[in-house]
Amino acid sequence: MFDLRGHSLNSEEKELLRHPAVGGLVFFTRNFENPPQIAGLVKSIRAIRPEILIAVDHEGGRVQRFRDGFTRLPPAARYAKFLAEEELLPTLDSAGWLMAAELRAVGVDFSFAPVLDVDCGISQIIGDRSFSREAGQAGDCALSFALGMRRAGMAAVGKHFPGHGAVALDSHLALPVDPRPYDEIAAKDLLPFKKLIAEGLQGVMPAHVIYKEVDNLPAGFSRVWVGEVLRNRLGFDGAVFSDDLSMEGAAFVGDYPDRAKLALEAGCDMVLVCNKPEAAGFVLESLEALDWRDRQSRLTAMRGQFPVDRSELLASVEWKEAAERINRLNAEVD
Repeated sequence: MFDLRGHSLNSEEKELLRHPAVGGLVFFTRNFENPPQIAGLVKSIRAIRPEILIAVDHEGGRVQRFRDGFTRLPPAARYAKFLAEEELLPTLDSAGWLMAAELRAVGVDFSFAPVLDVDCGISQIIGDRSFSREAGQAGDCALSFALGMRRAGMAAVGKHFPGHGAVALDSHLALPVDPRPYDEIAAKDLLPFKKLIAEGLQGVMPAHVIYKEVDNLPAGFSRVWVGEVLRNRLGFDGAVFSDDLSMEGAAFVGDYPDRAKLALEAGCDMVLVCNKPEAAGFVLESLEALDWRDRQSRLTAMRGQFPVDRSELLASVEWKEAAERINRLNAEVD
């Protein structure tokens, strides 16, 4: 999965799209101007590769790539902070549906959401992206959000496995190390993942964090975390997406082809290479001989399940009520 430079495909990107090892594209804010433009970009991509997965980071709060023409979603922590208990889960279901329906209406398959990290009051890069500092509540909130996404025909991707909330460093800029033993992580950080996996979670993204009492490799490159813990102990049978291989947290394991090879050997189904067009080319060259057949069914399940007509969506009672709920929550003052 790679990214694009601008609002439309250039000749080099069109050529890359035809490479057999390309399985997805991820959008950033620089790719977005307005809903008709992004829908047109999706159409031009699918004219070349109809089956490709198209994704975006669209959690809400600090991480929402599309703004104009889309409902502004609040940070995840805001829901539990300002809503009464009886309103909390229904509003989260509504918010997940709203986010997913608006993205499906422009042709995007899925968002890398929800965040399943438990906020420990340590990580600034997670912080209010987490639904709660309490693991049970974080799992309940994330599940309701994911079920709302499912109603709109969108698969959910839980991140950042097994939990990024207990380290201070930002894995975009450095390689964080979590010193806690496995039992402590399992008793807290893994609980939201266990809850959503039991309800059919379709995707997971591991963290670029080393949990040194468990393995000396970052989780997304670790057969222990992806193979033994995620697949075997938690029973996850969906798609595993590496976090961006251009992040500093991934540089520890070598050059870009080495990073991709190690992530795939650890059990990732798709690797992300973002903001480095030349690196994406190197990775694609290194993967030309890879056999994808055992991964294909898991990745196919990430496609949008049914089309959503944007004009019909914006005219619907459910959209109007959901948007009004979210706008009221946005108006709350911290």
